[in-house]
Amino acid sequence: MISGLGLALRQKRGGHRVGLDAVLLAAAAPEASHIVDVGAGVGAVGLALARRYPRAHVDLVEIDAETARLAEANAAANGLAARVAVADVLSPPARRAAGLADAAADLVVTNPPFYDPATARISPDPSRARAHAATAPLADWLRASLALLAPSGRFAMIHRADALPAIYAALGARLGGVAVRPIHPHADSEAIRVLVTGVKGSRAPPRLLPSLVLHEADGRATPAAAALHAGEGSLWP
Repeated sequence: MISGLGLALRQKRGGHRVGLDAVLLAAAAPEASHIVDVGAGVGAVGLALARRYPRAHVDLVEIDAETARLAEANAAANGLAARVAVADVLSPPARRAAGLADAAADLVVTNPPFYDPATARISPDPSRARAHAATAPLADWLRASLALLAPSGRFAMIHRADALPAIYAALGARLGGVAVRPIHPHADSEAIRVLVTGVKGSRAPPRLLPSLVLHEADGRATPAAAALHAGEGSLWP
C-alpha cells in the first residue's frame, strides 16, 4: 500500500518507483468530473484521484505499453474505473487514435520526465529512463497537456524547482492564475520541487504560495507532511 495514496500498486522490478512526488501531485488536484493523468506510469496519481472522486471519469495516458498494462492491472486490483490510453501525448494524431479528445478534460495532472539526458545520469532500464529523462522540450509536453484541457479547466503539475523559469516560459498565456508552491526537504534547505497549478484561460495574476516543508530538524515528518502521508489535506490553492 502506497502511503498517502491508499493504493496497492504493482510496479516493474527495477523500473520507476512511485514515491512522494505522486503523493504531492495527487494532493494538489481538486475535484473534477473528467480527469486526465498525462504520463501516468503505473497509474498512481490518476488512480488516487479515481479513488478520491469516485464519480469522475479518469483517463491514464502512458506511452509505454508494458507500463500501461500495469496501470490497467492496478486499476482492476484496486476496484477502480479508469481508462488507460497507450499514446504519445505529444502527437495529436496519436491522441485522437487513443480516444483522447482535445479540450475535453476539466482537470489535467502531470508529472513530466524531469531530467536532461545530456547532463543527468539515466538508468539503463528503458522504462525507468523514459519515466525520468525528458526526450522532448518541456514546452511541447505542456502544450500537449493543456490541449486536452477544456476552457476554465484546471491544471496541476510537479517538477524540479530549478525548472521554474522554463515552466513559466512554456506556459505563456495558455494558463492563468498560475500558483507555485515550493517544496522544501527542511525549513533551512532550498526547494527541490514545485507544484504548479492554474486555470486555462484565466486572467488572474500569478501567485507564490506558502512553502511545504517535509521534515523537522530531527528528520520527523512535519505535521503538514504527515497529514499528506495519511491521505489528508489538500495542496490546491
